[in-house]
Amino acid sequence: MFLYGRVAIAVLLLLGVLASAARVVISWDVGYVLVNRDGSSGSRRAIGVNGALPIPPVFATKGDTLVLNVHNSLDVSTSIHAHGIFQNGTNFMDGPAMVTQCGIPPGHNFTYEYAADHAGTFWLHGHDHSQNSDGLRTPLVVHDSKKPYHYDGDYLLSLEDWFQFEIADRLKNSLDPTQTFPPPPNYPYSLLNGYPTAPSFQFKPGKTYRIRVINMSTTEWFQFNLPGHQMRVIEADGEYSQPSAVDGLDLGPGQRYSVLVAAHPTDSHNYHYNATQYAIFDPKLEGRNPRYYQGLIEYRKGAPIMATTEPQNFKWVNDIELCALSGNPPLPVDRQIELSLGLYQFTTGQTFNTINNITYAPPKVPSLYSTLTLDAPLYTNEAVYGPQTHAIVLKHLEHIELVIKNPSVLLHPMHLHGHAFQIIEYGSIINQSEPVLRYSTKCNAPMQRDTFVVPVNHYVKLRFRADNPGVWLLHCHMDVHFGMGMALTFIEAPDVLRRRPKVPETMLELCRAQGIRTEGNGAGNAGFDLAGLPTPPTIKP
Repeated sequence: MFLYGRVAIAVLLLLGVLASAARVVISWDVGYVLVNRDGSSGSRRAIGVNGALPIPPVFATKGDTLVLNVHNSLDVSTSIHAHGIFQNGTNFMDGPAMVTQCGIPPGHNFTYEYAADHAGTFWLHGHDHSQNSDGLRTPLVVHDSKKPYHYDGDYLLSLEDWFQFEIADRLKNSLDPTQTFPPPPNYPYSLLNGYPTAPSFQFKPGKTYRIRVINMSTTEWFQFNLPGHQMRVIEADGEYSQPSAVDGLDLGPGQRYSVLVAAHPTDSHNYHYNATQYAIFDPKLEGRNPRYYQGLIEYRKGAPIMATTEPQNFKWVNDIELCALSGNPPLPVDRQIELSLGLYQFTTGQTFNTINNITYAPPKVPSLYSTLTLDAPLYTNEAVYGPQTHAIVLKHLEHIELVIKNPSVLLHPMHLHGHAFQIIEYGSIINQSEPVLRYSTKCNAPMQRDTFVVPVNHYVKLRFRADNPGVWLLHCHMDVHFGMGMALTFIEAPDVLRRRPKVPETMLELCRAQGIRTEGNGAGNAGFDLAGLPTPPTIKP
Protein backbone atom coordinates (compact mmCIF):
# COMPACT_ATOMS: atom_id res chain seq x y z
CA MET A 1 0.00 0.00 0.00
CA PHE A 2 1.10 3.59 -0.58
CA LEU A 3 -0.26 5.82 2.15
CA TYR A 4 -0.35 9.57 2.63
CA GLY A 5 -2.60 11.46 4.99
CA ARG A 6 -5.73 9.41 5.64
CA VAL A 7 -6.06 7.69 2.28
CA ALA A 8 -4.44 4.40 1.22
CA ILE A 9 -3.97 3.60 -2.47
CA ALA A 10 -3.10 0.22 -3.86
CA VAL A 11 0.49 0.33 -5.06
CA LEU A 12 -0.19 -1.74 -8.17
CA LEU A 13 -2.98 0.59 -9.22
CA LEU A 14 -0.87 3.67 -8.50
CA LEU A 15 2.14 2.39 -10.37
CA GLY A 16 -0.03 1.33 -13.27
CA VAL A 17 -1.36 4.86 -13.61
CA LEU A 18 2.08 6.43 -13.25
CA ALA A 19 3.69 4.07 -15.76
CA SER A 20 1.32 5.27 -18.46
CA ALA A 21 1.64 8.96 -17.62
CA ALA A 22 4.33 10.63 -19.71
CA ARG A 23 3.04 14.04 -18.58
CA VAL A 24 1.97 14.55 -14.99
CA VAL A 25 -0.21 17.66 -15.02
CA ILE A 26 -1.18 19.47 -11.80
CA SER A 27 -3.08 22.73 -11.50
CA TRP A 28 -2.61 24.93 -8.44
CA ASP A 29 -4.59 28.02 -7.54
CA VAL A 30 -2.31 29.42 -4.84
CA GLY A 31 -4.32 31.51 -2.39
CA TYR A 32 -5.02 32.38 1.22
CA VAL A 33 -6.94 30.03 3.45
CA LEU A 34 -8.07 30.42 7.06
CA VAL A 35 -7.06 27.30 8.96
CA ASN A 36 -6.52 25.86 12.43
CA ARG A 37 -4.05 23.19 11.30
CA ASP A 38 -2.68 22.20 14.69
CA GLY A 39 -6.08 22.14 16.40
CA SER A 40 -4.73 24.12 19.35
CA SER A 41 -3.43 27.59 18.51
CA GLY A 42 -6.54 28.90 16.76
CA SER A 43 -7.21 29.89 13.16
CA ARG A 44 -4.77 31.95 11.17
CA ARG A 45 -4.21 32.97 7.58
CA ALA A 46 -2.10 30.50 5.62
CA ILE A 47 -1.29 29.72 2.00
CA GLY A 48 -3.01 26.76 0.39
CA VAL A 49 -3.77 25.35 -3.02
CA ASN A 50 -7.23 25.16 -4.57
CA GLY A 51 -8.72 26.47 -1.34
CA ALA A 52 -7.32 23.82 0.96
CA LEU A 53 -4.47 22.66 3.18
CA PRO A 54 -2.64 20.30 3.28
CA ILE A 55 -1.63 20.30 -0.38
CA PRO A 56 -1.90 16.81 -1.91
CA PRO A 57 1.49 15.20 -2.62
CA VAL A 58 2.67 14.89 -6.22
CA PHE A 59 3.71 11.53 -7.67
CA ALA A 60 5.57 10.83 -10.90
CA THR A 61 7.84 8.17 -12.40
CA LYS A 62 11.40 8.77 -13.54
CA GLY A 63 11.28 9.97 -17.14
CA ASP A 64 7.92 11.73 -16.81
CA THR A 65 7.44 15.41 -17.53
CA LEU A 66 6.02 17.37 -14.62
CA VAL A 67 3.66 20.17 -15.63
CA LEU A 68 2.60 22.51 -12.82
CA ASN A 69 0.02 25.14 -13.78
CA VAL A 70 0.05 27.94 -11.19
CA HIS A 71 -2.47 30.73 -10.76
CA ASN A 72 -1.57 33.32 -8.14
CA SER A 73 -4.55 34.41 -6.03
CA LEU A 74 -2.34 36.00 -3.36
CA ASP A 75 -1.78 39.73 -2.99
CA VAL A 76 2.00 39.30 -3.45
CA SER A 77 4.12 37.40 -5.97
CA THR A 78 4.81 33.68 -5.64
CA SER A 79 7.07 31.00 -7.13
CA ILE A 80 7.55 27.24 -6.77
CA HIS A 81 10.81 25.32 -6.32
CA ALA A 82 11.17 21.55 -6.79
CA HIS A 83 13.60 20.85 -3.94
CA GLY A 84 16.18 18.31 -5.09
CA ILE A 85 15.31 18.31 -8.80
CA PHE A 86 18.49 19.36 -10.64
CA GLN A 87 16.81 21.19 -13.56
CA ASN A 88 19.66 20.33 -15.92
CA GLY A 89 18.89 22.30 -19.06
CA THR A 90 15.90 24.05 -17.43
CA ASN A 91 17.60 26.33 -14.91
CA PHE A 92 14.90 28.95 -15.55
CA MET A 93 12.32 26.55 -14.02
CA ASP A 94 14.16 26.26 -10.69
CA GLY A 95 11.87 28.71 -8.93
CA PRO A 96 13.72 31.05 -6.52
CA ALA A 97 12.44 34.57 -7.10
CA MET A 98 14.97 37.12 -8.37
CA VAL A 99 17.50 34.34 -8.91
CA THR A 100 16.14 32.40 -11.89
CA GLN A 101 12.82 34.20 -12.43
CA CYS A 102 10.58 37.02 -11.33
CA GLY A 103 7.83 35.84 -9.01
CA ILE A 104 4.40 35.22 -10.50
CA PRO A 105 2.50 38.47 -9.84
CA PRO A 106 -0.95 38.51 -8.25
CA GLY A 107 -3.69 37.51 -10.68
CA HIS A 108 -1.27 35.97 -13.17
CA ASN A 109 -0.65 32.43 -14.40
CA PHE A 110 2.52 30.52 -15.13
CA THR A 111 3.28 26.92 -16.06
CA TYR A 112 6.38 25.14 -14.79
CA GLU A 113 7.41 22.26 -17.05
CA TYR A 114 10.46 20.08 -16.55
CA ALA A 115 11.70 16.50 -16.57
CA ALA A 116 11.36 14.28 -13.53
CA ASP A 117 14.63 12.68 -14.55
CA HIS A 118 15.86 11.68 -11.10
CA ALA A 119 14.11 9.10 -8.92
CA GLY A 120 13.79 9.78 -5.22
CA THR A 121 12.07 11.70 -2.46
CA PHE A 122 11.73 15.45 -3.03
CA TRP A 123 9.28 18.25 -2.25
CA LEU A 124 7.68 21.28 -3.83
CA HIS A 125 7.60 24.56 -1.93
CA GLY A 126 7.20 28.29 -2.33
CA HIS A 127 10.42 30.22 -2.97
CA ASP A 128 9.21 33.81 -2.80
CA HIS A 129 8.41 35.74 0.41
CA SER A 130 9.31 32.58 2.40
CA GLN A 131 5.85 31.20 1.59
CA ASN A 132 7.03 27.67 2.35
CA SER A 133 6.63 28.61 6.02
CA ASP A 134 2.97 29.53 5.62
CA GLY A 135 1.87 26.23 4.08
CA LEU A 136 2.98 26.33 0.43
CA ARG A 137 4.76 22.95 0.51
CA THR A 138 4.07 19.32 -0.33
CA PRO A 139 6.00 16.10 -1.02
CA LEU A 140 7.13 15.18 -4.52
CA VAL A 141 7.90 11.48 -5.03
CA VAL A 142 9.53 10.32 -8.26
CA HIS A 143 9.26 6.54 -8.47
CA ASP A 144 11.95 4.44 -10.08
CA SER A 145 10.69 2.02 -12.72
CA LYS A 146 13.83 -0.07 -12.12
CA LYS A 147 14.05 -0.24 -8.34
CA PRO A 148 17.49 -1.24 -7.01
CA TYR A 149 15.82 -2.65 -3.87
CA HIS A 150 12.79 -4.86 -3.42
CA TYR A 151 9.91 -3.74 -1.23
CA ASP A 152 6.24 -4.66 -1.06
CA GLY A 153 4.80 -1.32 0.00
CA ASP A 154 5.80 2.34 -0.04
CA TYR A 155 4.85 4.78 2.73
CA LEU A 156 5.39 8.51 2.99
CA LEU A 157 5.69 10.56 6.17
CA SER A 158 6.03 14.33 5.84
CA LEU A 159 6.96 16.29 8.95
CA GLU A 160 6.27 20.02 9.40
CA ASP A 161 6.46 22.66 12.07
CA TRP A 162 3.48 24.99 12.27
CA PHE A 163 3.71 28.45 13.82
CA GLN A 164 0.91 30.56 15.23
CA PHE A 165 2.19 33.62 13.33
CA GLU A 166 2.95 34.22 9.67
CA ILE A 167 6.57 34.23 8.52
CA ALA A 168 6.38 37.93 7.55
CA ASP A 169 5.64 38.85 11.16
CA ARG A 170 8.40 36.62 12.53
CA LEU A 171 10.95 38.03 10.09
CA LYS A 172 9.85 41.57 10.90
CA ASN A 173 10.47 40.95 14.59
CA SER A 174 13.88 39.43 13.88
CA LEU A 175 14.97 42.40 11.75
CA ASP A 176 13.46 45.19 13.86
CA PRO A 177 16.38 47.02 15.55
CA THR A 178 14.05 48.25 18.31
CA GLN A 179 13.21 44.68 19.37
CA THR A 180 15.26 42.32 21.52
CA PHE A 181 17.29 39.85 19.48
CA PRO A 182 16.79 36.97 19.30
CA PRO A 183 13.01 37.18 19.65
CA PRO A 184 11.36 34.98 22.30
CA PRO A 185 10.90 31.36 21.15
CA ASN A 186 7.60 30.56 19.44
CA TYR A 187 7.46 26.78 20.08
CA PRO A 188 5.59 25.64 16.97
CA TYR A 189 3.28 22.64 16.77
CA SER A 190 3.92 19.65 14.51
CA LEU A 191 2.07 18.30 11.51
CA LEU A 192 2.45 14.72 10.26
CA ASN A 193 1.26 14.19 6.69
CA GLY A 194 -0.40 17.57 7.09
CA TYR A 195 -2.31 16.84 10.31
CA PRO A 196 -1.65 17.20 14.06
CA THR A 197 -1.94 13.44 14.70
CA ALA A 198 0.27 10.64 13.44
CA PRO A 199 -1.07 8.40 10.64
CA SER A 200 -1.11 4.61 10.90
CA PHE A 201 0.91 2.31 8.67
CA GLN A 202 -0.37 -1.17 7.87
CA PHE A 203 2.20 -3.99 7.82
CA LYS A 204 1.67 -7.59 6.70
CA PRO A 205 3.82 -10.35 8.19
CA GLY A 206 6.93 -11.18 6.19
CA LYS A 207 6.68 -8.17 3.90
CA THR A 208 9.24 -5.38 3.39
CA TYR A 209 8.26 -1.71 3.36
CA ARG A 210 9.91 1.48 2.19
CA ILE A 211 9.21 4.49 4.40
CA ARG A 212 10.09 7.92 3.01
CA VAL A 213 10.54 10.60 5.68
CA ILE A 214 10.66 14.29 4.72
CA ASN A 215 11.35 17.25 6.99
CA MET A 216 9.47 20.15 5.38
CA SER A 217 9.91 22.40 8.42
CA THR A 218 10.68 26.08 8.66
CA THR A 219 13.16 25.81 11.54
CA GLU A 220 12.63 22.61 13.54
CA TRP A 221 14.44 19.26 13.53
CA PHE A 222 12.69 15.89 13.65
CA GLN A 223 13.69 12.43 14.83
CA PHE A 224 11.99 9.23 13.71
CA ASN A 225 12.30 5.64 14.91
CA LEU A 226 10.38 2.35 14.95
CA PRO A 227 10.95 0.48 18.24
CA GLY A 228 10.97 -3.27 17.72
CA HIS A 229 12.09 -2.92 14.10
CA GLN A 230 15.38 -2.16 12.44
CA MET A 231 15.59 0.34 9.63
CA ARG A 232 18.01 0.15 6.70
CA VAL A 233 18.72 3.52 5.09
CA ILE A 234 18.65 3.31 1.27
CA GLU A 235 18.25 6.97 0.26
CA ALA A 236 19.25 10.43 1.40
CA ASP A 237 17.88 13.45 -0.48
CA GLY A 238 17.12 11.59 -3.69
CA GLU A 239 20.44 9.70 -3.76
CA TYR A 240 20.56 5.94 -3.26
CA SER A 241 22.84 4.54 -0.59
CA GLN A 242 24.08 1.07 0.13
CA PRO A 243 21.81 -0.37 2.86
CA SER A 244 22.87 0.87 6.29
CA ALA A 245 21.25 -0.40 9.50
CA VAL A 246 20.16 2.32 11.94
CA ASP A 247 17.79 2.65 14.88
CA GLY A 248 16.72 6.23 14.25
CA LEU A 249 16.68 9.11 11.76
CA ASP A 250 17.56 12.72 12.56
CA LEU A 251 16.48 15.26 9.93
CA GLY A 252 17.15 18.97 9.62
CA PRO A 253 14.84 21.21 7.57
CA GLY A 254 14.86 20.16 3.92
CA GLN A 255 16.38 16.71 4.48
CA ARG A 256 14.86 13.39 3.42
CA TYR A 257 15.60 9.72 4.05
CA SER A 258 14.15 6.43 2.83
CA VAL A 259 14.43 3.29 4.92
CA LEU A 260 13.53 -0.35 4.36
CA VAL A 261 11.75 -2.09 7.23
CA ALA A 262 11.18 -5.85 7.39
CA ALA A 263 7.87 -6.77 9.02
CA HIS A 264 7.76 -9.43 11.72
CA PRO A 265 6.71 -12.96 10.71
CA THR A 266 3.44 -12.89 12.68
CA ASP A 267 0.62 -10.43 13.30
CA SER A 268 0.35 -11.16 17.02
CA HIS A 269 1.22 -7.58 18.01
CA ASN A 270 1.03 -4.03 16.77
CA TYR A 271 3.80 -1.49 17.40
CA HIS A 272 4.27 2.23 17.84
CA TYR A 273 6.59 4.48 15.88
CA ASN A 274 7.92 7.75 17.28
CA ALA A 275 8.28 11.20 15.70
CA THR A 276 9.88 13.92 17.80
CA GLN A 277 10.10 17.60 16.93
CA TYR A 278 12.86 19.54 18.67
CA ALA A 279 15.03 22.63 18.49
CA ILE A 280 18.36 22.65 20.32
CA PHE A 281 18.57 26.43 19.87
CA ASP A 282 15.46 27.06 22.01
CA PRO A 283 15.12 26.34 25.73
CA LYS A 284 13.56 23.02 26.59
CA LEU A 285 9.96 23.31 27.74
CA GLU A 286 7.90 20.29 28.75
CA GLY A 287 5.29 19.43 26.15
CA ARG A 288 6.56 22.05 23.69
CA ASN A 289 10.27 21.44 23.09
CA PRO A 290 10.56 18.61 22.37
CA ARG A 291 7.11 17.54 21.17
CA TYR A 292 6.46 13.79 21.03
CA TYR A 293 4.13 12.00 18.63
CA GLN A 294 3.31 8.29 18.32
CA GLY A 295 1.80 6.52 15.35
CA LEU A 296 0.62 2.93 14.91
CA ILE A 297 2.31 0.17 12.96
CA GLU A 298 -0.76 -2.02 12.54
CA TYR A 299 -0.29 -5.70 11.79
CA ARG A 300 -3.81 -6.68 12.87
CA LYS A 301 -6.72 -4.52 13.94
CA GLY A 302 -7.12 -4.72 17.70
CA ALA A 303 -3.88 -6.62 18.33
CA PRO A 304 -2.10 -5.67 21.58
CA ILE A 305 0.76 -3.17 21.45
CA MET A 306 4.16 -4.79 21.89
CA ALA A 307 6.17 -3.32 24.74
CA THR A 308 9.62 -2.37 23.44
CA THR A 309 12.86 -0.99 24.79
CA GLU A 310 15.54 0.97 22.99
CA PRO A 311 18.75 -0.88 22.07
CA GLN A 312 21.65 -0.26 24.44
CA ASN A 313 23.80 1.16 21.67
CA PHE A 314 21.11 3.17 19.87
CA LYS A 315 22.45 4.17 16.43
CA TRP A 316 21.29 7.38 14.79
CA VAL A 317 21.90 7.79 11.09
CA ASN A 318 25.10 9.65 10.23
CA ASP A 319 25.26 10.68 6.60
CA ILE A 320 29.06 10.58 6.38
CA GLU A 321 28.96 6.88 7.31
CA LEU A 322 26.68 6.08 4.37
CA CYS A 323 28.08 4.75 1.10
CA ALA A 324 26.72 5.85 -2.26
CA LEU A 325 25.13 2.99 -4.18
CA SER A 326 26.68 4.42 -7.35
CA GLY A 327 30.11 3.46 -6.06
CA ASN A 328 31.56 6.73 -7.33
CA PRO A 329 34.90 7.50 -5.63
CA PRO A 330 35.66 10.88 -4.07
CA LEU A 331 36.02 13.58 -6.69
CA PRO A 332 39.38 15.25 -7.26
CA VAL A 333 39.72 18.90 -6.27
CA ASP A 334 40.45 21.62 -8.82
CA ARG A 335 39.41 24.51 -6.60
CA GLN A 336 38.68 24.91 -2.92
CA ILE A 337 36.22 27.57 -1.72
CA GLU A 338 36.07 28.44 1.98
CA LEU A 339 32.83 29.78 3.39
CA SER A 340 32.14 30.97 6.93
CA LEU A 341 28.60 31.22 8.29
CA GLY A 342 27.87 34.10 10.62
CA LEU A 343 25.38 36.18 12.59
CA TYR A 344 26.26 39.81 13.23
CA GLN A 345 24.76 43.07 14.34
CA PHE A 346 25.15 45.75 11.68
CA THR A 347 25.51 49.50 11.98
CA THR A 348 21.81 49.81 11.09
CA GLY A 349 21.08 48.20 14.45
CA GLN A 350 19.71 45.12 12.69
CA THR A 351 21.05 41.58 13.03
CA PHE A 352 21.69 39.66 9.83
CA ASN A 353 22.98 36.23 8.89
CA THR A 354 26.02 36.18 6.64
CA ILE A 355 28.29 34.02 4.51
CA ASN A 356 31.85 35.38 4.51
CA ASN A 357 30.50 38.53 6.19
CA ILE A 358 28.11 39.24 3.30
CA THR A 359 24.38 39.28 3.98
CA TYR A 360 22.37 38.31 0.89
CA ALA A 361 19.83 40.65 -0.66
CA PRO A 362 18.11 40.03 -4.01
CA PRO A 363 19.18 42.07 -7.05
CA LYS A 364 16.84 44.20 -9.15
CA VAL A 365 17.24 41.86 -12.15
CA PRO A 366 17.08 38.07 -11.72
CA SER A 367 20.68 36.88 -11.67
CA LEU A 368 20.04 34.35 -14.43
CA TYR A 369 18.84 37.14 -16.72
CA SER A 370 22.00 39.16 -16.02
CA THR A 371 24.11 36.14 -16.99
CA LEU A 372 22.21 35.76 -20.25
CA THR A 373 22.11 39.43 -21.32
CA LEU A 374 25.46 40.93 -20.30
CA ASP A 375 28.21 41.05 -22.91
CA ALA A 376 31.32 38.92 -22.67
CA PRO A 377 33.38 38.96 -20.54
CA LEU A 378 31.19 40.94 -18.12
CA TYR A 379 29.00 37.96 -17.26
CA THR A 380 32.06 36.20 -15.77
CA ASN A 381 32.77 39.11 -13.42
CA GLU A 382 31.21 38.51 -10.01
CA ALA A 383 30.90 42.23 -9.27
CA VAL A 384 28.26 42.89 -11.95
CA TYR A 385 25.67 40.79 -10.12
CA GLY A 386 25.60 43.20 -7.18
CA PRO A 387 27.46 43.31 -3.88
CA GLN A 388 24.80 41.46 -1.87
CA THR A 389 23.97 38.85 -4.48
CA HIS A 390 27.27 37.29 -3.39
CA ALA A 391 28.01 35.77 -6.77
CA ILE A 392 30.73 33.14 -7.19
CA VAL A 393 31.55 32.15 -10.78
CA LEU A 394 32.40 28.50 -11.44
CA LYS A 395 34.11 27.13 -14.55
CA HIS A 396 32.45 24.38 -16.52
CA LEU A 397 33.30 20.88 -15.25
CA GLU A 398 35.73 22.03 -12.57
CA HIS A 399 35.72 20.00 -9.38
CA ILE A 400 34.78 22.15 -6.39
CA GLU A 401 35.52 21.47 -2.75
CA LEU A 402 33.52 23.62 -0.35
CA VAL A 403 34.83 24.03 3.18
CA ILE A 404 31.94 25.47 5.15
CA LYS A 405 32.72 26.63 8.67
CA ASN A 406 30.13 27.41 11.31
CA PRO A 407 31.54 29.48 14.18
CA SER A 408 28.05 30.80 14.94
CA VAL A 409 25.87 29.73 17.87
CA LEU A 410 23.29 27.92 15.69
CA LEU A 411 23.54 24.89 13.45
CA HIS A 412 22.53 25.43 9.82
CA PRO A 413 20.92 23.10 7.25
CA MET A 414 22.42 24.28 3.95
CA HIS A 415 20.82 23.47 0.59
CA LEU A 416 22.40 23.82 -2.86
CA HIS A 417 20.09 24.05 -5.86
CA GLY A 418 21.05 22.11 -8.98
CA HIS A 419 23.47 19.65 -7.36
CA ALA A 420 24.10 16.98 -4.79
CA PHE A 421 27.36 17.05 -2.83
CA GLN A 422 29.73 14.30 -1.85
CA ILE A 423 30.13 14.48 1.93
CA ILE A 424 33.86 14.25 2.56
CA GLU A 425 34.59 15.35 6.11
CA TYR A 426 33.26 16.82 9.36
CA GLY A 427 35.56 18.34 11.98
CA SER A 428 35.78 20.78 14.88
CA ILE A 429 37.05 24.33 14.41
CA ILE A 430 37.77 24.85 18.11
CA ASN A 431 38.81 21.43 19.49
CA GLN A 432 41.85 20.02 17.72
CA SER A 433 41.69 16.83 19.79
CA GLU A 434 38.19 15.96 18.52
CA PRO A 435 38.35 13.14 15.94
CA VAL A 436 37.78 14.16 12.32
CA LEU A 437 34.97 12.20 10.65
CA ARG A 438 35.69 11.24 7.05
CA TYR A 439 33.80 9.20 4.47
CA SER A 440 34.16 5.45 4.77
CA THR A 441 37.29 4.09 3.13
CA LYS A 442 35.70 0.62 3.20
CA CYS A 443 33.50 1.53 0.25
CA ASN A 444 35.42 4.59 -1.02
CA ALA A 445 32.11 6.02 -2.27
CA PRO A 446 31.13 9.16 -0.31
CA MET A 447 27.42 9.64 0.16
CA GLN A 448 25.77 12.44 -1.78
CA ARG A 449 22.89 14.67 -0.73
CA ASP A 450 21.58 18.17 -1.48
CA THR A 451 20.90 19.41 2.07
CA PHE A 452 23.46 19.01 4.85
CA VAL A 453 23.75 20.27 8.42
CA VAL A 454 26.80 22.24 9.57
CA PRO A 455 27.07 21.73 13.34
CA VAL A 456 27.97 24.56 15.71
CA ASN A 457 31.75 25.20 15.87
CA HIS A 458 32.39 22.63 13.14
CA TYR A 459 33.21 22.56 9.46
CA VAL A 460 32.02 20.36 6.61
CA LYS A 461 33.96 19.51 3.45
CA LEU A 462 31.84 18.81 0.38
CA ARG A 463 32.64 18.18 -3.27
CA PHE A 464 30.70 18.48 -6.49
CA ARG A 465 31.40 18.76 -10.20
CA ALA A 466 30.27 21.91 -11.99
CA ASP A 467 28.45 19.94 -14.67
CA ASN A 468 25.07 21.72 -14.55
CA PRO A 469 25.39 25.19 -16.11
CA GLY A 470 23.06 27.58 -14.34
CA VAL A 471 22.54 30.11 -11.59
CA TRP A 472 22.13 28.21 -8.33
CA LEU A 473 21.42 29.34 -4.78
CA LEU A 474 23.26 27.99 -1.76
CA HIS A 475 21.27 28.95 1.34
CA CYS A 476 20.26 27.99 4.83
CA HIS A 477 16.95 26.12 4.80
CA MET A 478 15.83 27.60 8.09
CA ASP A 479 13.56 30.12 6.42
CA VAL A 480 14.21 32.86 8.97
CA HIS A 481 17.98 32.56 8.40
CA PHE A 482 17.50 32.67 4.62
CA GLY A 483 15.29 35.72 5.05
CA MET A 484 18.01 37.28 7.19
CA GLY A 485 20.63 36.85 4.47
CA MET A 486 22.34 33.44 4.73
CA ALA A 487 22.66 32.75 1.01
CA LEU A 488 24.96 33.14 -1.98
CA THR A 489 24.71 32.59 -5.72
CA PHE A 490 26.82 30.27 -7.84
CA ILE A 491 27.08 31.42 -11.46
CA GLU A 492 28.02 28.08 -12.98
CA ALA A 493 29.58 27.84 -16.45
CA PRO A 494 27.96 31.06 -17.75
CA ASP A 495 29.55 30.66 -21.18
CA VAL A 496 27.94 27.24 -21.62
CA LEU A 497 24.68 28.39 -20.03
CA ARG A 498 24.26 31.05 -22.70
CA ARG A 499 24.15 28.28 -25.33
CA ARG A 500 21.40 26.40 -23.50
CA PRO A 501 17.64 26.76 -24.22
CA LYS A 502 16.45 30.34 -23.85
CA VAL A 503 14.18 31.66 -21.11
CA PRO A 504 10.55 31.33 -22.28
CA GLU A 505 8.87 34.59 -23.22
CA THR A 506 6.11 33.85 -20.69
CA MET A 507 8.71 34.13 -17.90
CA LEU A 508 9.91 37.51 -19.10
CA GLU A 509 6.30 38.71 -19.13
CA LEU A 510 6.11 38.00 -15.38
CA CYS A 511 8.84 40.60 -14.88
CA ARG A 512 7.35 43.18 -17.21
CA ALA A 513 4.01 42.94 -15.42
CA GLN A 514 5.79 44.13 -12.26
CA GLY A 515 8.06 46.72 -13.84
CA ILE A 516 11.16 44.56 -13.29
CA ARG A 517 13.91 44.73 -15.88
CA THR A 518 15.01 41.55 -17.65
CA GLU A 519 18.46 42.61 -18.79
CA GLY A 520 21.59 44.28 -17.54
CA ASN A 521 23.60 43.89 -14.35
CA GLY A 522 22.18 43.35 -10.87
CA ALA A 523 20.86 46.91 -10.85
CA GLY A 524 19.42 46.69 -14.36
CA ASN A 525 22.15 48.95 -15.75
CA ALA A 526 25.03 48.51 -18.19
CA GLY A 527 28.55 47.46 -17.24
CA PHE A 528 29.58 48.12 -13.66
CA ASP A 529 26.99 50.83 -13.02
CA LEU A 530 25.19 49.49 -9.94
CA ALA A 531 23.32 52.70 -9.16
CA GLY A 532 19.92 51.90 -7.73
CA LEU A 533 21.03 49.02 -5.53
CA PRO A 534 21.01 49.73 -1.81
CA THR A 535 24.32 50.35 -0.08
CA PRO A 536 25.33 47.11 1.69
CA PRO A 537 25.11 47.37 5.48
CA THR A 538 28.31 47.30 7.54
CA ILE A 539 29.04 44.94 10.41
CA LYS A 540 29.14 46.80 13.70
CA PRO A 541 32.69 46.91 15.15
